[in-house]
Amino acid sequence: MKPDVKFWTEHGAMLLKHARHTARLHQQQLAEGSGTSRTTLSAYEHGRKSPTLETAGRILDAAGFRLALEPKVEFAGSVPSCLPRLPVSAALGIVAHGGRVYDLADREQRREAYAALLSEGRPQDVLDHVDGVLLVELWEDLDLPAPVRTAWAPLIERAKRGD
Repeated sequence: MKPDVKFWTEHGAMLLKHARHTARLHQQQLAEGSGTSRTTLSAYEHGRKSPTLETAGRILDAAGFRLALEPKVEFAGSVPSCLPRLPVSAALGIVAHGGRVYDLADREQRREAYAALLSEGRPQDVLDHVDGVLLVELWEDLDLPAPVRTAWAPLIERAKRGD
């Protein structure tokens, strides 16, 4: 598989800029805190230059973040290769699907939403709204068509075993 350099240049730039904005820092403040120059940080944030992994880690650390490794989620049909983890705000947020609005903070509404998303949702819907841990916790209570339950069951079992 060939890496998509353009993808990582653009997303790396967005990642650094997002970290800085979230930390409410000006470029000069973050540059000083991370041991780089403001012009170099600007070049990173605009995708004109790419930092080394060490430099990116230093910049993110100075903004109050750290680099983390997470599995890449790919889909075989409608089933992901691994269960996604969501930020709390997304895992317990509001989702509109199929003409209904669900409050994922409410377990019963989350159960209904997950059943609909697994049965009728697109892969992006699953990535955006289904948290792996919460799905495993709800699994036995989900009302799913047999083919959907059969397709997802091996992934849920692997997650329960910690594979």
